[in-house]
Amino acid sequence: MTAPRLTDVDLTDVVALLVDMDGTLVDSDAAVERLWRRWALEHDVDPDAVVAVCHGATGEETMRRFRPDLSPAELVAENQVHLRRETADTDGIVAAVGAAELIDALARIGLPWAVVTNADRGLARARLAAAGVEVPELVTVDEVELGKPDPASYRLGAARLGVDVERCLVVEDSGTGIAAGRAAGARIASLRRDDGDLPVADLTELAALLLTARPSH
Repeated sequence: MTAPRLTDVDLTDVVALLVDMDGTLVDSDAAVERLWRRWALEHDVDPDAVVAVCHGATGEETMRRFRPDLSPAELVAENQVHLRRETADTDGIVAAVGAAELIDALARIGLPWAVVTNADRGLARARLAAAGVEVPELVTVDEVELGKPDPASYRLGAARLGVDVERCLVVEDSGTGIAAGRAAGARIASLRRDDGDLPVADLTELAALLLTARPSH
C-alpha cells in the first residue's frame, strides 16, 4: 500500500462505493480502442478522434457524434454489432492496478459496493470475467433509459444497495462518469484526474485512504 494522503472528503461518512468498470476497475483500454478504431475505419471516420472521446460514453452516443446521418434504427443496429464484437474480444483485458487491494479493503471494513457501467450486461460480464474480478452487484446500461452522463444508473446502484446516493462515493475515470455521479448527488473519487472531490492516482491509493479512515472488521 502507498502511504495515504490527507483528503477533504470525509470517508467515514461514506456508506457504499459505486465503481465504474472500464478504465476504473478493469483495464480494457486496449480492447476498447482496438474495436473503436475498427469501427472508425469502416465508417471513414478519423480513428484518433473517435478514440479521444469514446471512453465512458455509450456506443450509440459515440456513433451519433461521428455519424449524425445515421437514423435511430441504424444506430441501434450498428451498436448491436459493435457490442457483439466487444463481448467476443477480451484480449488484453486485466484487472486495473489496485483493484484487488480495493476489493480486499472493502471486505475488511464491511463497505458494500457495486459496479455501475455504460456497458450492457453481456459485455460487462465478459470483461469482468476476463479480468478475474467478481462483483457483488452489477448495474448495466440496459437497465436504465439513459446511460451516463445521465445519473439514472448511479441512482439505481445506490437503490440496489439500499443506501442514499448522496452518501455514496462514486469511483470514475472519465468526464462522462464524473458528470453522472455529480448529477446523482454523490461524491466523486476521480482516477488520474483532478476534477473529482477526491483525486487518486490508482485504486491502491483509494484502498489505503479507506483503510486509514475506517476501522476494519
